[in-house]
Amino acid sequence: MALISFAPHTGVWLLSTARTSYALRTDETGAPCHVAWGPRLTLAEAAELAVPLAPPASSFEGRPAVGEELPVDGGARYGVPSLQVRLADGSRAFEWEPAGHRLDESTPGTAELALAYRDRGYPLEVTLHYRVHEDTDVVERWTVLRNAGDQELALPRADSAAWTLPALPGHRLSHVTGQWSAENGLHREPLPAGETVLTSRRGVTSHHANPWVMLDAGDATEDQGRVWSAALAWSGSWRITAQRTPDGRAGFTGGAGHDGASLRLAPGEEFTTPVMAGLFSEGGFGAASRAWHAYTLAHVLPRPRETAPVLYNSWEATGFDVEPAAQAALAARAAALGVELYVVDDGWFGGRRHDRAGLGDWTPSPDRFPDGLGPLVGEVHRLGMKFGLWVEPEMVNADSDLYREHPDWVLHVPGRTRTELRNQLVLNFARSDVADWAYGWLTRLVAEHGIDFLKWDMNRAFSEAGWPERDGGADRLWTGYVHHLYGVLDRLRADHPNLRIEACSGGGGRVDLGILARTDQAWTSDNTDAADRTRIQHGHTQVYPARTMAAWVTDVPNQLTGRTVPLRFRFHVAMAGLLGIGGDLSRWPEDDLAEAAELVAEYKTVRHIVQHGILHRPAGPDGNGPTVVQYASPDGEEALLLAWRPPLPHGTPQRPVRLAGLTPGARYRDARTGAVHHAAVLTGYGLPLGLPARDWASTAVHLVRVPEGGTA
Repeated sequence: MALISFAPHTGVWLLSTARTSYALRTDETGAPCHVAWGPRLTLAEAAELAVPLAPPASSFEGRPAVGEELPVDGGARYGVPSLQVRLADGSRAFEWEPAGHRLDESTPGTAELALAYRDRGYPLEVTLHYRVHEDTDVVERWTVLRNAGDQELALPRADSAAWTLPALPGHRLSHVTGQWSAENGLHREPLPAGETVLTSRRGVTSHHANPWVMLDAGDATEDQGRVWSAALAWSGSWRITAQRTPDGRAGFTGGAGHDGASLRLAPGEEFTTPVMAGLFSEGGFGAASRAWHAYTLAHVLPRPRETAPVLYNSWEATGFDVEPAAQAALAARAAALGVELYVVDDGWFGGRRHDRAGLGDWTPSPDRFPDGLGPLVGEVHRLGMKFGLWVEPEMVNADSDLYREHPDWVLHVPGRTRTELRNQLVLNFARSDVADWAYGWLTRLVAEHGIDFLKWDMNRAFSEAGWPERDGGADRLWTGYVHHLYGVLDRLRADHPNLRIEACSGGGGRVDLGILARTDQAWTSDNTDAADRTRIQHGHTQVYPARTMAAWVTDVPNQLTGRTVPLRFRFHVAMAGLLGIGGDLSRWPEDDLAEAAELVAEYKTVRHIVQHGILHRPAGPDGNGPTVVQYASPDGEEALLLAWRPPLPHGTPQRPVRLAGLTPGARYRDARTGAVHHAAVLTGYGLPLGLPARDWASTAVHLVRVPEGGTA
């Protein structure tokens, strides 16, 4: 079956993935109308669902609140609009008129459909784009808007896509909420009647919510049930609105922007919304997550097949007190543990001695590095490690040479106080001169000092979001900022193909499919407490793969929570993602250093399974037992089980853990104990964890398939 097919007699377009179908048509009014999203259909079967638009139940109802591919503001529509228009003459409506289509099948394994429309009375053109790939059930959607007239127009809302669910007996919404140091709190709750808005108005993805949703009928579990989900590839302000209508239907719409900010289109100007990708799965939340992970690895990350190195970051050891000799000593200790990437954090540049000065002056501090960074970089490379730096290109301190020279470069509103958060202001990346300045010093820094890795931070939300030098700047900066951010990252990577970049925003404040298309990994949270991290990482992996999840082992008592947990527990939690170490190695006892070296070596033997394997969640962090995650290699040859048990009431039973992703009929040897297990037993009855009877117990079980005919 073709990826995209069309039935002229019914007007139905059918998008076919490996296991699912998405169907739509242009209805009798000329509007793009949803037909189906779910299990596989043929064109004939989809046509059976393409019924004419039913008249409203009463004169009070108007057009159905869900069911259009991009609901507009206008006519007898009273649901959530995905597109709102404000024209120069005061008109506020949009009327669909079909204007043709394009089908692009030039890329093997991929097909893209563009459905063109225009307003019946005004020069606004809207093109709906759909793309499918043969290796994923994800459907990518976006919208292109073009002002074909000679006067500016405004779009208070311009979403990427709207999604309609079939009629269900109930509706449950899954999403994450949180705050700094407590990101990704997973919520599954009944979808209320009316409208539920998830959003960020901060100019960045935010710690408080993440731009994805999952909906089900209320009966899905980790392993069973139908789930509909979508994720937005955007790193600025965003909004997703889910709605449940009085007639029992549900859907959601989402895109860039937030209430109060309009998208402006000058004559001839065109705007392409970010991609909003959707996925239907019949295998519960776990299957949905695995499908998102596979999609991200195949179609989002720039270098998904690369093996991420074990990292050390100097922040907890030195803070702002960055001295070459102390850094070299830490680097030697890190190398002895088996670390492969050494990262110098904040404090290496300009007059940076605290968080009140120096941001914006991105040259090595002359009194601390009189010979530049070269000697330290050379020493780190001599020790066999790559070298990385922390940077925060989007920020400036008022006490800096940059701000004294360019006070107009920050977001500001004339006559209003320039609010400083964390003693810093936000540079207006929507300005081309600011973006070009950032790109210039970054590419020189990497080239001149042999930098292998950048931890790109962004530590505060927007305030006084104005751009007084530009007409309509207060509206234009929100999208222009993100586009220029993406442009700087894209140019930097083009200049330095081997450079690795970590996305960071005060922890997990900027994690989304848009930033992950331009970076290699994300800093999940500033909270490195291992107990808290099990929940934070659980929420992260609902959509994003372990390959993107940076996780550190840091000192105890933890700087944030004051909690003390064993070193092995901390390592096992961090081994669930991209392992890093962030403690003060100069203070670690010899016994801890020896144990850490063993655990780093152990991680290296299994990281290919974590970073490139298939994730299963046998037991989440909210049960009455240990949290358990499992990674299986795609070929079924290996599996890794990680389990962490926090303090539990005495007498809590220990239950075997059932595994998944193993080769039927095979046998697997425990790499540590040598015990051999049958796959049928592991998947059907489970593996006893054998955790010690103490608080903060943990384990890592590496299973390797025994060759056929091999001896136990």
